[in-house]
Amino acid sequence: MPFNEYGICPDIIMNPHGYPSRMTVGKLIELLAGKAGLVEGKFHYGTAFGGSKVQDVSEELCRHGFNYQGKDVFYSGITGETLEAYIYSGPVYYQKLKHMVQDKIHARARGPRAVLTRQPTEGRSRDGGLRLGEMERDCLIGYGASMMLVERLMVSSDQCEVDVCNNCGRLGYCGWCNSCKSSGHVSSITMPYACKLLLTELQAMNITARLTLNHYCQ
Repeated sequence: MPFNEYGICPDIIMNPHGYPSRMTVGKLIELLAGKAGLVEGKFHYGTAFGGSKVQDVSEELCRHGFNYQGKDVFYSGITGETLEAYIYSGPVYYQKLKHMVQDKIHARARGPRAVLTRQPTEGRSRDGGLRLGEMERDCLIGYGASMMLVERLMVSSDQCEVDVCNNCGRLGYCGWCNSCKSSGHVSSITMPYACKLLLTELQAMNITARLTLNHYCQ
């Protein structure tokens, strides 16, 4: 762990990229006021309705020889060399949440599926699968991982075999097209069951969705 000129090592090193999105400005002010309170030997109040101002806290730090921004010089714990940047540091009240890994860890290979969608159930208590959400899907699309997308979104989820008539484009059943009354132009394709469910629900509303297959599917 890195250490400052007083030999103090930080207990926690936090990534600064989380502050703009979380907007936890109070944590930054508490670091500054905590350091000033230690050297002054008094309390600082950081409420929204008055109390200590950041400028006053910075002036107190300057009077005791600290950087007015609360930054310190840190040294590498491996080589002892000075780190390139100043590190914003100070004491802060930090609570540990009751969330433990042992209570949350979960994985499954095979398990129950929903009756309607034939997709894996959701949740640790129901022995469900890990959801690949919209943002995760967007990341895979950005990387161009097409085979990974097919495997996660169809093969490991709700892959099913569906018969499609090349003549009329409607869904068939057991190699037979009920619309054409023929089995001569029926092909078997693989699709997510959610897609097949959408097509049948559209048929229930008297909306016909026709599928056009390429010649290699025949």
